[in-house]
Amino acid sequence: MTSEKQIAAETATEYITDGMIVGLGTGSTAEFAVKKIGKLVRSGLSIRGIPTSEITRNIALEEGISLIDFSETMYIDLTIDGADEIDNNLNMIKGGGGALLKEKIVASASKELIIVVSSEKLVENLGNFPLAVEVISFGWEFTFNNLERLGGNPNLRLHHGKPFLTDNGNFIIDCKFNEIKDGIKLEQHLNMIPGVIENGLFLGLCSRMILAKGDKIIMKEKNKI
Repeated sequence: MTSEKQIAAETATEYITDGMIVGLGTGSTAEFAVKKIGKLVRSGLSIRGIPTSEITRNIALEEGISLIDFSETMYIDLTIDGADEIDNNLNMIKGGGGALLKEKIVASASKELIIVVSSEKLVENLGNFPLAVEVISFGWEFTFNNLERLGGNPNLRLHHGKPFLTDNGNFIIDCKFNEIKDGIKLEQHLNMIPGVIENGLFLGLCSRMILAKGDKIIMKEKNKI
């Protein structure tokens, strides 16, 4: 049986047309999209991709997708990515896979950002999923302390007992705010903390959500009910 993740991801690829520069997201849902794009490329679709992580880069290369970087373009036509949480205003938490910095750069450069999710990712209020905050390793304890003072109940993300390293060589501190009532204000506070490079709040970036519920597709566009 085809999963909700796969249904949503493969539906999103229908918006890709010849000649596009396509942002390639990271995570289990986005992987379905990348593999579907690979099939389309082998069937004659001509696109160039910008991956949001080394994991996605490797998958894309295996699929035969031509890749470029920002030395060749400042704009991306369309990006397909997943989310850890998304609310009815299409604001999101991302970063569970540790690729939030590259994901936010790619999302911000995209004319259209399509977020593909399974039904359990749609929430009334953001905050139940831990908010990833990417920080430099130097003085991370100081940054951690400031996140604690902000009420984030922080935890340093570990991998095999050692600090998890992002593709950029940074640490991630996961914060549990439980319910984020004012994402804009929280993002401002986070970005003012010395040592913070990026956070997993993706506000106002999603232009279209494609959600799979069972075998049904639910779509929502930005600023549309």
